[in-house]
Amino acid sequence: MHKRAFLRTAASAAVIALATLPALAQTTPFKIGLILPMTGQAASTGRQIEAAARLYMAQNGDTVAGRKVELIIKDDTGLPDVSKRIAQELVVNDKVGVLAGFGLTPLALAVALIATQSKTPEIVMAAATSSITEASPFVVRSSFTLPQVTVSMADWAPKNGIKKVVTLVSDYGPGLDAEKFFKERFTANGGEVTESLRVPLRNPDFAPFLQKVRDARPDALFVFVPSGNGAAVMKQFLERGLDKAGIRMIATGDVTDDDQLNDMGDGALGVVTSHHYSAAHPSEVNRKFVAAFEQANKGMRPNFMAVGGYDGMHLIYQALKATDGKGDGPALLAAMKGLSFESPRGPVTIDPQTRDVIQDVYLRKVEKKDGKLYNVEFDSIKQVKDPAKAGK
Repeated sequence: MHKRAFLRTAASAAVIALATLPALAQTTPFKIGLILPMTGQAASTGRQIEAAARLYMAQNGDTVAGRKVELIIKDDTGLPDVSKRIAQELVVNDKVGVLAGFGLTPLALAVALIATQSKTPEIVMAAATSSITEASPFVVRSSFTLPQVTVSMADWAPKNGIKKVVTLVSDYGPGLDAEKFFKERFTANGGEVTESLRVPLRNPDFAPFLQKVRDARPDALFVFVPSGNGAAVMKQFLERGLDKAGIRMIATGDVTDDDQLNDMGDGALGVVTSHHYSAAHPSEVNRKFVAAFEQANKGMRPNFMAVGGYDGMHLIYQALKATDGKGDGPALLAAMKGLSFESPRGPVTIDPQTRDVIQDVYLRKVEKKDGKLYNVEFDSIKQVKDPAKAGK
């Protein structure tokens, strides 16, 4: 009799324990591990994404579906080995529900295996090499890909008197993507790439490369450098007198980064770029975003890294809401696939097949408005998928 009573009591206790597990999960904070280059060459990227993530939380609260949300920010100094170590610590020790950030391609790739093994969504808010989403089924991108923004420039240039181009890119994944897709599309459109130059990613000196361009005298120089390096390219482009030699600069929007544009001076006026976001994007959603961002960050203007961070947080919040706050990795991933919403950049959708962003791409020209330089949009290509994954 005593044994049967004991078993009944034990069984009842087990049922009660199981019933309280969801409640315990709901009272445990949902942690987002934000891995960013807060120091080093790419520190501006980290600063922009952190500011955007904090703004999103300030606007939308720190509780989703009854679950408290915590942001853990770690500086990887722009080094892949550090990114990997931090990601391991965040998953094992901090029990994060999501890994996010990743200012450069090597940093995102270094964490991909950890995301796969732990079934933790990896939200790439900045890095733009096309192949990143193929490194792990748990990678979701809220930024952009270089092929996505490059082909639009390769379509525009030959229609606007540019027949011969030299390309100048940083020598790593995104740069190689930009070089490849610009050359393929520009050539298909009847243009000629006379030379392809690659600059070291770390401690770059653009001067000798730009001298080669001046000597070659193409119609235009097509440039890709990562966010933070655009001002140096622009400065040396002008110092070498390429503009006076009649050589136009065309580029992806990384070069005329909103965060640095006003430091480039009037020499940047007239530069045409293709990109997915400008602080001057004429929508009410963006006007409110820019105003709130500048107010929260002592007048700092948001750039395309900021919008990648802001939208990445939106993905996380919406997925957590869709899973009733449970935060299970595969369920979060499933909730993010196919998600559509109005971003400060315009309408976006997470491609359910590739987990990349489908978004509008804009052609912009640097103009002065109210005494400040802006990337002013003059044309758009609607809902562009990553061309590198065409048919996937």
